[in-house]
Amino acid sequence: MLFLERNQPFPPAEMADSDGILAFSMSLELPRLITAYHLGIFPWYNQGEPVIWWCPDPRMVLFPDELKISKSMKKVFRDETFTFTINKDFLGVMKNCQKIYREGQDGTWITQEIIDNYVKLHQLGLAHSVEVWNQEAELVGGLYGVKINRVFCGESMFAKESNASKAGFIWFVQKMKDHLDLIDCQVYTKHLASLGARLIPRKEFLKYLD
Repeated sequence: MLFLERNQPFPPAEMADSDGILAFSMSLELPRLITAYHLGIFPWYNQGEPVIWWCPDPRMVLFPDELKISKSMKKVFRDETFTFTINKDFLGVMKNCQKIYREGQDGTWITQEIIDNYVKLHQLGLAHSVEVWNQEAELVGGLYGVKINRVFCGESMFAKESNASKAGFIWFVQKMKDHLDLIDCQVYTKHLASLGARLIPRKEFLKYLD
């Protein structure tokens, strides 16, 4: 695995190890971050570690027309349990994702460096958020990610109330289905698989970014 010097380009995706780790760097610079997403690469690391750049094979993705909505989630929408917005509180979504407890994780990977750079991506119109509000107009769920061409690269989501993040994801996929070829979910989780996401070869995924 390569340790990237300043302004050094990423190696080919095929050089990633079996876990999907492609390279390391000392910092998360905005130009490199933008380049990474165009190449199907994303950062994922813990506070105090070098930046770890990933490009796993296979890749977990959701094609919008393969979205699965359970009966219980259909009821959530019928009951109008939540309302949804896009890009109304990007920073609020990121900070909530940062705070949420995730089983098996020690601390959070959403460092202040991550927040600062993704806020800049948002200001450039590249990063977007979905907000989920309850009937008291409280932010109770959401997700954020980066849009490259017709691919939305999902980064993280949170829920303070049952089904909030799942509802936000479903709403977003349905709203954007005519504008996106796929949602990049990065790695396999049962939660995403239950919504219709599946693994595809990295080579196939990268074609969608061209």
